[in-house]
Amino acid sequence: MARSPASPAQPAKPAKEPGRMKQMWQVFKMTRRYDKSSVWWMALGFFGPILIAVALSIWVAGGNVLNIILYIISGVLAGMLLFLIILGRKAEKAAYSQLKGQPGAVGVVLRSSLKRGWRGSEMPVAVNAKTQDAVYRAVGRGGIVLISEGPKSRTTRMLEDERRKVQRVLPNVPIGFVSVGPDQDSVALHKLAGSLKRFKKTLTKAEVIAVSNRLASLGQSSMPIPKGVDPFKVRAQRPR
Repeated sequence: MARSPASPAQPAKPAKEPGRMKQMWQVFKMTRRYDKSSVWWMALGFFGPILIAVALSIWVAGGNVLNIILYIISGVLAGMLLFLIILGRKAEKAAYSQLKGQPGAVGVVLRSSLKRGWRGSEMPVAVNAKTQDAVYRAVGRGGIVLISEGPKSRTTRMLEDERRKVQRVLPNVPIGFVSVGPDQDSVALHKLAGSLKRFKKTLTKAEVIAVSNRLASLGQSSMPIPKGVDPFKVRAQRPR
């Protein structure tokens, strides 16, 4: 009896991506695990506008059922919006807290969280191969900002060396410093992008592009250093 020809192997189906609600639930669980107070803030953000809407409906609507319903619906929508805003902020903080102290963490922020008008690279411009301390560079309306990653006692000289290097190429552009590390006066990782706003705007948009292109000619450090891990893809540590 003749054998039937073997059926071709079925291609493996790609893993189905989780839906929007499932992703939000995963983000919520991760945020709750690393920031216990976030649950209370999100609850306040959601129920606060609803309670305010109910109070206004009783005070303003004057017993009109339709107006009361509209006020409550508006409160629910406002509460959902505020809940999502708080969740996003708290989730970002919790995600970056997992990268605290890891080499390349500053590069993650420069890659994914820079404010509009700023340019930066996830790769450092100077690296200490022994300690893995690094210096990164960002360019924006506030000029050139050199960002150190590591203790100030080890990165101050690296910042000064990089400042002199930049000044030789662009002597008229202001240069500022930001430190991210274990020191008490250092900037927290999740506040790094926002800290760039404190620098006074001195460059136009066209000048930012020109300065960024000019600095690109300086090249970047070729020292081996991790590029950093996407904080929103980091696996949470299992509780012990």
